[in-house]
Amino acid sequence: MASCSLTFLPMNKCVDVEVGTGLLEAAWRAGIVLDSVCGGEGVCGRCRMIVREGPVDGGAATGILSEEEISQGIVLACQTSVAANARIEIPNETRSVNRMQSDKDARRFRAIQPGITQRTFKRAPLVTKTALQLDEPTLDNNVADAERVEQAACRAVGISSLETGLGALKQIPGVLRENGFGVTASIGALRNSFELLDLEGGDTSGRHYMAVVDIGTSTVVVHLVNVNDMTTVDAEACFNSQSVHGREVTARIMAAEKKGTARLQALIVEDINRLLSAVAGRNGVELVEISGIVCSGNTVMTHFLLGLPTEHIRRSPFIAASIEPPPLKAMEIGIQINPRGLLFCVPGISSWVGGDLTSGILATGLHERKETTMLIDVGTNGEIILGNSEWMLACSASTGPALEGASVDCGMIAGSGAIEKVYIEADEIRYKVIGNTAPEGICGSGIIDLLAVLLDKNIIDRAGRFVKGSHPAVCATGDIRSFVLYDGSGGGREVRLTQEDIENVITAKAAVFAAAKIMVERVNLSFSDVTHLFLAGGFGSYIDRRNAVKIGLLPNLPASSIEYVGNTSIWGAKLAALSSEALDEMYAIRRRTTYYDLLGSDDYVDQFRQAMFLPHTDVELFRLDLDQNDSNEVGCTPTPVNTKKQAVT
Repeated sequence: MASCSLTFLPMNKCVDVEVGTGLLEAAWRAGIVLDSVCGGEGVCGRCRMIVREGPVDGGAATGILSEEEISQGIVLACQTSVAANARIEIPNETRSVNRMQSDKDARRFRAIQPGITQRTFKRAPLVTKTALQLDEPTLDNNVADAERVEQAACRAVGISSLETGLGALKQIPGVLRENGFGVTASIGALRNSFELLDLEGGDTSGRHYMAVVDIGTSTVVVHLVNVNDMTTVDAEACFNSQSVHGREVTARIMAAEKKGTARLQALIVEDINRLLSAVAGRNGVELVEISGIVCSGNTVMTHFLLGLPTEHIRRSPFIAASIEPPPLKAMEIGIQINPRGLLFCVPGISSWVGGDLTSGILATGLHERKETTMLIDVGTNGEIILGNSEWMLACSASTGPALEGASVDCGMIAGSGAIEKVYIEADEIRYKVIGNTAPEGICGSGIIDLLAVLLDKNIIDRAGRFVKGSHPAVCATGDIRSFVLYDGSGGGREVRLTQEDIENVITAKAAVFAAAKIMVERVNLSFSDVTHLFLAGGFGSYIDRRNAVKIGLLPNLPASSIEYVGNTSIWGAKLAALSSEALDEMYAIRRRTTYYDLLGSDDYVDQFRQAMFLPHTDVELFRLDLDQNDSNEVGCTPTPVNTKKQAVT
């Protein structure tokens, strides 16, 4: 197929693509991060571009663009493909940040330190390296090469049998004789057996690494682990490149149905490889020295990683291809570690409660606690675990991306320029910006804060509607009323919260709270019976728990009972990487946890409607006073406060 050259302005980035490639994908190939939300459906209108030179196909046939915009050459990138060489301008409001800056912003989600006290398991890594000095064969000792290695390896690591694949089998004779029968065996723990993965000459057991990955819908986190001393060598994170196909999983499933799963798989594998190269390179580790990788994520992300079909997950009866994928060779899907290294996926609980929650249960020890405990992972999909050592119940609430800044007019990812915190000081509304720059938008934690502040100051009522004459920053453009948090006069972009934005956020928070309420009621309990609530996930770690309770996102428990536990997905996966006992416990957790489908609940719609107020129609649910000594810091560790505290103008 013919190719053409695109130049993206004003950054003057050039990229060669095939004729017919969409502008959205072409921009991503050029390393330009766009603020796409709808996944190429042409309904969010955030991917506007201006065609300055050259022909394009499509782009104007949509109700999103006005006739004036179309006459100016404005198109929707997700609906437009290239026909020949062209020059395309990307407006500032469409452009997010460049790829390098995006990766830098994502580093706040690396989760280098655990958000909770780590549990201990017997040391039994999923891949073991052991040095062997074998006797050379003689006429009296004529055991075959492979069996000689297998017998010695079994004795060394204390196992009864060992399988050898064809690739390793072919290399054994040469490696043995080239190294005087002094070798190092890499042994992988499969589901019910062990496999000789690799045989290296000499003693290389001192160089033994594994990688642990959290594949989040929004961010991807990679940790490099030294297996010998069980330490985390380094960590890195980036925003999930699949976001070009939509911020939430349903949009990506629909994109996969149209364009094939291979494209979604390639994007996530590329992210993982890029992060692996970064952490390995700056620590003097060769990728071939990484002999295994453990990945944790929701069920859809795991399917995309493995290239499994996802279309049945979003259609009744919502069936996954697999929630317990077997160990695989990492090279089968293109992950660049040791060519014979193993890939392990943390088992999920259901099609909509994935391995990230299994990891969270393991990391927090929820399944061993005598008291009733709740674990909530708030993100593009709200997932909830309720239970104790005797029983566990799981559900998933479709929140949409509003709580993470998408489907909000000025919403953005939690990167440089995002307002991440809003608060009242000296009776003024103030805010903090990531990177101490001029505001470019507002991210999820800031949106929750702003909604709570507007409610506190009676700028909005309990239904989320603006109160007429309540504040000079409340304005109207046509029929659209909004609150202007930042007017753009100091650089950056104007940041406002519209009436529609508020409705989207209330809808999202109502989905989470209604799900949590139904869960406790199904087991004949109330929120007063829940003694502890774990708030998990990278995004959850930055939520102000007081404000989350104030708007009715979280149940009204004492603030001292609500604990940030950070990225338990990565820490649970790390426990599994270093102990097969921990992985076995994950499989047991999966079997013990009952999934409750909210769509089959007769009262979910009613509960959801009741939660569509701030905080709820039943104000008695929120009469409990929060702890007065509760810290109001954001996240597991304090984040720098913007010294340029700015009041709303």
